Amino acid sequence: MSTLMTELKETYRMQGYLSGIPILDETELRQARLAFAELEREFGEDYTQYSLHNVHQQYDWVMSLAKHPRLLQIVMACLGPDVLLLDSRFICKYPVGNQAESDVGEEQEVRVEAKEEKTGLPYVAWHQDMRYWGIAGGPVLSVWLALDDSLQDNGALQVIPGTHFSGLLPHRLASRAGNMLSVNQEIPEELVQTEKAVLCPLYAGQMSVHDGLLVHASDPNTSQRRRCGFVIRYVPSCAFPIQDSNRPRKFHATVLATGTDQFNHFSSSTVLPLA
Repeated sequence: MSTLMTELKETYRMQGYLSGIPILDETELRQARLAFAELEREFGEDYTQYSLHNVHQQYDWVMSLAKHPRLLQIVMACLGPDVLLLDSRFICKYPVGNQAESDVGEEQEVRVEAKEEKTGLPYVAWHQDMRYWGIAGGPVLSVWLALDDSLQDNGALQVIPGTHFSGLLPHRLASRAGNMLSVNQEIPEELVQTEKAVLCPLYAGQMSVHDGLLVHASDPNTSQRRRCGFVIRYVPSCAFPIQDSNRPRKFHATVLATGTDQFNHFSSSTVLPLA
């Protein structure tokens, strides 16, 4: 392992996340954005906002993103040489309105805030991924690969460094409308040290990674720009699913990302090598 990878591994171990890592070059980014635009035209933005789930099984270009050599180099530094791709999803926060960004002033910002309060613009509440994934025996690593710039005004990821050492925190139903989490949960605000939150801005083509126990969230997109990213979950092959009768979990899209799988914990999900 190179000195750089060793340093990144240690930072990830201590902080629970890495951000601003360049992955896609200009040509790769342009091709990915054009391909995603085709999905938007085919399915519509209401669908592509959150419903493009595990389409790495259907589209070669999506699988190519999930197995990108520079991406997997970082994943292996954090998880080891034997890694499974557990799940993937595109997540898009679309602009609030159609007014040109250069025309947005104080009055428009007030209208946006009023709309958010009334209708609940899409956001992601403070949470931990492991609350939803039902995995034991190894960590879950989440990738956000940015197809668009992901900045403060369009709802970039926020994390609280080091919270992956806190174990799994209690979650409850969110009271605020617009939460994009599928089961509408959040960590109670009294348990979230928001004063320690760090914004993870990304330029298109960069990625962030975070541990499944890291407390994180993202605010609504109040800009006039889309914020689209490809989220991919990876686990070491030693990890295994936990059965929960209250919320059955299936991992039909699991594939071997790199190395070997000598455990076969996801064999019922037909783990296949990445082609």
